[in-house]
Amino acid sequence: MRRWPLAAPYLAGSALLVLAPLGLAAALAFTDYFGFRPPSFTGTDNLTRLASDETFWDAVGISALVAAVVVPLRLLLAVGAALLLARRRGARTAIGRAAAYLPSVVPDAAWALLWLWILNPLYGPLPALLDVFGVPDPGFLTTPWGARAGLVLVMAFQVGEAFVVALAARLAIPSCLHEAIEVEGGSPWFAMTRVTLPLMAPIVLVLAVRDMVVVVQNAFVPALLVTDGGPANATLTAPLLIYRRAFEYGELGYASTLSVALLVLTAIAAAFPLWLAARLAAHQRTRS
Repeated sequence: MRRWPLAAPYLAGSALLVLAPLGLAAALAFTDYFGFRPPSFTGTDNLTRLASDETFWDAVGISALVAAVVVPLRLLLAVGAALLLARRRGARTAIGRAAAYLPSVVPDAAWALLWLWILNPLYGPLPALLDVFGVPDPGFLTTPWGARAGLVLVMAFQVGEAFVVALAARLAIPSCLHEAIEVEGGSPWFAMTRVTLPLMAPIVLVLAVRDMVVVVQNAFVPALLVTDGGPANATLTAPLLIYRRAFEYGELGYASTLSVALLVLTAIAAAFPLWLAARLAAHQRTRS
């Protein structure tokens, strides 16, 4: 019971900044509200509209596609950097760790504007570099799939938090395990695949679930500032669509319905790998 006072500020902040807005959004989801008059209760009309809203489901598909590509890339970069920079010492390691974390320190808007310059088809360094090596420019800002690839690039390198957690998980593995493998003549590949990665697997799973939620929610800023949802709505992610419904069209009630629907879909997508991991672990215990 003595621990409750320590958790009180966090619980109060969560209730004020998370639960209260969520409850308000859930209430507005069943209303017709444009901000100029009191909300009018409409029952399930917004849900009926949602079920047949092709634009929203296309936006959900784009968000899922982006997450399916970005999340593995972020995990690969975070875990790979953690493995490379775990045991080494010196200035190079410190610089490498700082470089891995630096993109997550930059504000999302500044990071998006930086990539808007990098991907610019006229004077951007990335299209120019591709031209030097004779690689066709995919049209990062001008073609549908090129814009999606550009959106993936913008989000793939913000791995600072995941890198810190993966690095901590790697450093928590006792060094005596790797020393024993070395004494027995085991290769570094054997040590990594049979000891390091299996012991890090639970943390990597949590990072995957966390990144899935973060990528879906944080796709709003680059989709707005870098591609503006285009071309031809190719990068119109679900958060950007909700923003437009709420603040460009003023449909606050329907936008709340979309927000709650996206939250539920994200929760289901995040819960699936946890459920699958639990089933696999139970099956493994049964076999053993």
